[in-house]
Amino acid sequence: MKPDKVALLKLVHYKMPFGKYKGRYLVDLPIPYLLWFQQRGYPAGKLGEYLQTMLDIKSNGLEPMIRTLQKEFPSDTS
Repeated sequence: MKPDKVALLKLVHYKMPFGKYKGRYLVDLPIPYLLWFQQRGYPAGKLGEYLQTMLDIKSNGLEPMIRTLQKEFPSDTS
């Protein structure tokens, strides 16, 4: 499987579209919030995929990688 750079950058700059953390980058969501989605079920579509991926990233200590990508590849829509 080849990494999709465009998809990764979309994940890096994706913001929570609703709820208590609306407008925050997914990397800024607390792990308990991500675990809540895991237990209750992720939303359908891209958001659900991104939340699940972000939980994996944060659980494996890869959060600094996401923050580095945010700095090195700023979003023009942030």
